[in-house]
Amino acid sequence: MTLQHHFEQLATYNQWMNAKLYDAAGTLSGSELTEERGAFFGSIFGTLNHIAVADTIWLKRFATHASSSARTLEVMEALPTPARLDQILFDDLKGLKAHRQWLDTVIINWVGALTDDDLSTTLSYHNTKGVASKRRYSSLIVHFFNHQTHHRGQASTLFSQAGVDIGVTDLLALIPEETSI
Repeated sequence: MTLQHHFEQLATYNQWMNAKLYDAAGTLSGSELTEERGAFFGSIFGTLNHIAVADTIWLKRFATHASSSARTLEVMEALPTPARLDQILFDDLKGLKAHRQWLDTVIINWVGALTDDDLSTTLSYHNTKGVASKRRYSSLIVHFFNHQTHHRGQASTLFSQAGVDIGVTDLLALIPEETSI
């Protein structure tokens, strides 16, 4: 099994989990979504926005990579780069959900186009504070998916505190059983 295949699994998991979170968000009122809950980004809505902000920033960085897969990220060029990690991209759940679904499709298309050559190179970029970095592309993709999982874990706790059970969240639920030989 290739590294690209694992990234494809993570992209599918990412889309599945985001759909679960947004379905759960749809069961709450606007005030429940924006209620300050003491999380890194305050509320459930703030957390969901942050995940979209970070994904946008990283996908725009990945789009600058000189690779065959970067063509799938050309759609990111039209989006403005978020100015802050806590920036609210959309002030309503409907708009944020539509954007999230679009981002998840972009991610799946991009990951599906990755090659071994892409994964073995480095990416030079600047973080949100302007600090230059140059890191292995495949490791940055691992970070990209791990970051989403980290904040979705926070969101699942916030939903639980709000009395909403989002159900199974383990990647294991999407890994097929192997048949014995």
